[in-house]
Amino acid sequence: QVQLVESGGGLVQAGGSLNLSCAASGNIRPINTKGWYRQVPGKERELVATITATGSPTYAESAKGRFTISRDNAKNTATIKMTALQPGDTGVYYCKLEQRTTGWGPVKHYWGQGTQVTVVS
Repeated sequence: QVQLVESGGGLVQAGGSLNLSCAASGNIRPINTKGWYRQVPGKERELVATITATGSPTYAESAKGRFTISRDNAKNTATIKMTALQPGDTGVYYCKLEQRTTGWGPVKHYWGQGTQVTVVS
């Protein structure tokens, strides 16, 4: 099993910055992708950013130029630095890890319980 714990959420004014951190533990394989997803009431959880084991990132269009995702493989952590925050960034942010337990096995997905981010204008 893999456990993920998010931290760093809170309330911030529009235009401000906030950093979120995700600590992973358990049966973590060397090749894994970590990411951050956001969910608001009444909508599906949506991708914010992901990062591969070798450090290749992807971003949602709304996050490009404002958010930066990074990871520390030695510490099994993932961080997203968010700047120029807007009210539309408000939501519960979830950390996700996906990996194959075996080299040719299926991809498994793990989620944290989320951390609230609220941006006010």
